[in-house]
Amino acid sequence: MLLVPLQCWGYAKRIYRMFPESSSEEDLERNMLEALESVPLVSMCRFAVQSSRFAGAYFCGLDGADAAWANKKYRGHRTLPPHYLDDLRRHRKEG
Repeated sequence: MLLVPLQCWGYAKRIYRMFPESSSEEDLERNMLEALESVPLVSMCRFAVQSSRFAGAYFCGLDGADAAWANKKYRGHRTLPPHYLDDLRRHRKEG
């Protein structure tokens, strides 16, 4: 999945910004590697699960906003339940 590396990079970038500024290439490289190594494996797994859920929602024909809604509503499920379209229609009428 493409999102997992992006999410890990975003996490590492947030850590990297906490390091003091430097113009030394050695310091920059060391800080970058340290920031990348600081991404916990648990977070990587969560990023992978979230990306998998979005891919499943896209496979079911949902667009970005609907996929985000379905992932928030059905986050405890491994896949979207058969009745997700009915719930989505009700959600659209309410919103």
